[in-house]
Amino acid sequence: MKTALIIGASSGIGKELSKLLAEDGYKVIITGRRGNLLEEIKASKPENFVVKVNDVTDLNACETLFSDLQNEFKTIDLIVYSSGVGDPNYELVWEKELPTLQTNVISAVKIYGLAYNLFRKQGYGHLVGISSIASIRGNRHVPAYFASKAFQANYLESLWMKGKRSKAEIYVTDIQPGFVDTSLALGTTFWMASAEKAAKQIYAAIKSKKKKSYITKRWRLVAFVLKIVPSSLLFKFT
Repeated sequence: MKTALIIGASSGIGKELSKLLAEDGYKVIITGRRGNLLEEIKASKPENFVVKVNDVTDLNACETLFSDLQNEFKTIDLIVYSSGVGDPNYELVWEKELPTLQTNVISAVKIYGLAYNLFRKQGYGHLVGISSIASIRGNRHVPAYFASKAFQANYLESLWMKGKRSKAEIYVTDIQPGFVDTSLALGTTFWMASAEKAAKQIYAAIKSKKKKSYITKRWRLVAFVLKIVPSSLLFKFT
């Protein structure tokens, strides 16, 4: 039985992806701060889920988590970082920016490093990060969130490069969703995918070991446009 670790599995994409992995026969270690929600997921298939309550912003606790898992499990085949936060910050209030930077940058780097080194030690593994279509350009309403996702995307690409040169068989995938119906979604917007649909496409990208995947697939078109549109034009619509 393969083993997967989902960081941030109590709701949204992480939750739905963990359910798909369990249905496919994985032993799935699910983490998050809300233990009651994790226990609800486990109750659906108790033999396939292992609950570990963990706050990604507690970096020492993250180290302890990985140490404990390496002692508890022989190997971990797949690690997915699905934690993320981001709120509009029109007045650039520091107290609103800080949680975004802590979760999307500092904690992400901590988990990515722990995962990569675990894979290098065991000789193989697949690391998946959930960045965002927001990584492509800036946004005046949510600057820290957009910038943090750009950081994640570039960091994941850097790890992909390391993996290609490593003697270990390490795969790295950057998942870039568009609008998904989760707690991060701001109201009703176009091309809003359900978390279930997004998770299915993410799992397909994982199984194909893609370097990057836009979720849902139609967001590839938006990504192409965002990369080429002049800033003067982009400013009028953001």
